[in-house]
Amino acid sequence: MEYALEIKNLTKKYSGFKLDNVNITLPTGCIMGLIGENGAGKSTTIKLILDLIHRDSGTITILGEDNKKDLKAAKEDLGVVMDESCFPENLNIKDINKILKNIYKNWSEEDFKTYTKRFDLPQQKIMKEYSRGMKMKLNIAVALSHKPKLLILDEATSGLDPVVRDEILDVFLEFIQDEDHSILMSSHILSDLEKACDYITFLHKGKVIFSEIKDDLIENYGILKCSAEELDKINSSAIKGCRKNKFGVEALVLKNELKGNYTVDRVSIEDIMLYYIKEAV
Repeated sequence: MEYALEIKNLTKKYSGFKLDNVNITLPTGCIMGLIGENGAGKSTTIKLILDLIHRDSGTITILGEDNKKDLKAAKEDLGVVMDESCFPENLNIKDINKILKNIYKNWSEEDFKTYTKRFDLPQQKIMKEYSRGMKMKLNIAVALSHKPKLLILDEATSGLDPVVRDEILDVFLEFIQDEDHSILMSSHILSDLEKACDYITFLHKGKVIFSEIKDDLIENYGILKCSAEELDKINSSAIKGCRKNKFGVEALVLKNELKGNYTVDRVSIEDIMLYYIKEAV
């Protein structure tokens, strides 16, 4: 299997926080969602991938190239959207096109024009007059217009209403129809990730809790509703988190670890993350 991104034993220490021995592999042609609470290490991981901050140990390979040695070459094939706009506020779309066509070898004015019109972006307004949502859509249009092979997206759908988010997800799904294209996207909007992603990687307090195929997660986990007495009889290896209330207990369980005849409700990616965090606190 070919990988668009390989992270091995990645570590970064700050005062009060440690990204601890992170291992992630993103297969080529897939979308991976990066999830976790605020401060879990998602943005730190992305900044390390882009070599914006210094890592303490570990390796990162982007499209087959070491990101310390060959990131400059890889950047041509890398589209990046961070959670803030990076363009000067006195520029308009025409100005941005003029600048970027002299930066990227594969810049496509035609693609840029198509995306900005598709996203209904004002052509004459300067960035200062753009809303947050407009700026995010512009960043996505830019990232897609120099024909990248890997998109790295940090909260790329934040600030967008549900209709526009759905439109953007369609664009991402179109992008990976080319089997050489891949996406790593972090988001707090887990329903978007559940809709679009092939893989989910869950970071919690700087550690990878799991990095698995999304459909397997939804198939393997479930929510069991029972009494506290019934829960005590269940093998502890099956229970990954629980919430107690006056009516009984709701537990996140691994279905294949359950012994007995239980009714288990379908789970969402958000359920899995919340139950794991509650159990780990």
